Amino acid sequence: MDINFSDDFQVSGKFSIQKTSTEYNGKLTKEEGEHLLIKEKEKLRELQEKLYADGSQSLLVVLQAMDAAGKDSLIEHVFGGVNPQGCSVTSFKAPSSKEYSHDFLWRHYLALPQKGMIGIFNRSHYESVLVCKVHPEYNLSEKTWDSIKDFDNKFWENRYESIRNFEKHLSQNGTTIVKIFLNVSKKEQKKRLLDRINEQEKNWKFSVGDLPERALFDQYMEAYEEAINETSKDYAPWYVLPADDKWFARVAAIQIIIDTLEKMDLKYPQLSEKDRQGLQEAKKQLEAE
Repeated sequence: MDINFSDDFQVSGKFSIQKTSTEYNGKLTKEEGEHLLIKEKEKLRELQEKLYADGSQSLLVVLQAMDAAGKDSLIEHVFGGVNPQGCSVTSFKAPSSKEYSHDFLWRHYLALPQKGMIGIFNRSHYESVLVCKVHPEYNLSEKTWDSIKDFDNKFWENRYESIRNFEKHLSQNGTTIVKIFLNVSKKEQKKRLLDRINEQEKNWKFSVGDLPERALFDQYMEAYEEAINETSKDYAPWYVLPADDKWFARVAAIQIIIDTLEKMDLKYPQLSEKDRQGLQEAKKQLEAE
């Protein structure tokens, strides 16, 4: 089955979150999708090995979503088959006092993947224009500003510009960026939060603090829409995936990541004549044992 979702879900032009479906309405069935995911995981493993061997580029995958949208399970199901030596996952929580003593991008620089690696940001530098926009008082922890009044339109424009410059710099220096927003509906989020309460093995996933944030769902959607419109560029595109069906979000995500890796024109290192001769000598020694 030859399917590619990169063009279907990449943001180009003006993005409206209200006009974007959270449900998958295509012809692919869940059974077909789960079979396709298994097949594509093998392809991803091969491409990751090639990325590692090439050693001249890296891939950064940014995952953003509301609570219970499926970020953790997507990472598990999509990247579960890759070599852990060539892949890292960083989950960003609220900044520490040390992190607040630096600029808002500092801790994200520290977590970037080195050449040959895939780096996954579970939440990311975008929290500074999402959570911090819904809760502008959080910005005061940086001790650079004196009042919430400082967080005017110009402040947010500067933040978006900093993010664009950050991502452009990375893209110009060997890091390809894929940004994925798992677009889950408020109705589906409610169902998943109730599942965390009703199913004992999921109780640990539920936090009472999730409910005040859920009450701000619409404000978060506005923040996501603006952030995506301000920062979806050719060098760092956003992909908005319908996430009410977890199986589909996983299939679409792995397809997008594979497509991105294939476009990176990765190559296995070419051995010199001296190295090839060394291989033949080693082969003779081993066969002679």
